[in-house]
Amino acid sequence: MIKHKLKKWFQQYGLFILFIIIVLMIWQVVVQKNVIPSFILPAPSAIWTALIDNQQLLFAVHLPVTLEEVLIGFVCSVLGGVLLGTAMHFSKTVEKICYPLLVISQTVPLIAISPIFMMWFGYSIWSKVAVTILTAFFPIAISTYDGLKSTNEEYRELLLTMGANRWDIFKKIQIPIALPNMLSGLKMSVVYCVVGATIGEWLGASAGLGYFSRRMSGTMQADALFAAVFLLSLLGILLFLLIHLLEKQILKKRFR
Repeated sequence: MIKHKLKKWFQQYGLFILFIIIVLMIWQVVVQKNVIPSFILPAPSAIWTALIDNQQLLFAVHLPVTLEEVLIGFVCSVLGGVLLGTAMHFSKTVEKICYPLLVISQTVPLIAISPIFMMWFGYSIWSKVAVTILTAFFPIAISTYDGLKSTNEEYRELLLTMGANRWDIFKKIQIPIALPNMLSGLKMSVVYCVVGATIGEWLGASAGLGYFSRRMSGTMQADALFAAVFLLSLLGILLFLLIHLLEKQILKKRFR
């Protein structure tokens, strides 16, 4: 059984892993041969060394700060996004007012609006959380709204003929049909949370991986900068996989 799972896993991801290994090897050789200066693109070995040398600072100080901002922003985005998406589904008035505002919120560059949050909330965690929510709120609200709107009319009419009210239809048809869309929105949102927290820290913070990246960029320590970027990427991947596993479990139980 385990052997079969490993074989299936390798068939699915083996080519990707091989590609990454080849890219890293070429990257290492190119930098070692001075084709690209190391202060512009450090070698993978130098990035790994910087990660080890700064592990106490990165893992004990900066990573927990960024993770806290990401998780708070994600939870607020999920709660607010699901509630707003549901409200837009039930109320045409809310939809006409809020849908354009949602779209407009995504047209404002984060670099431009982040200083406003800094002015409002100072250098506290909430300025970074506000940037994170602005980044991650949209996909959840829209995926919830679109999922609820995609209800099969035949199922709806069947329940109506059986005496169901609007709440019964919402609970028994619309939520199950909307779940895949909503969970896809969650996967997008959790990655955007990492981006939002990093931008917020880059523009104004005293801790966090974004703040650490800005410091390393200012002192031209490219290897340490890339080490922080690697951790941010890894954080996004792990959170995405966590939501993906949660999605599989929820859909398995819901449609069993």
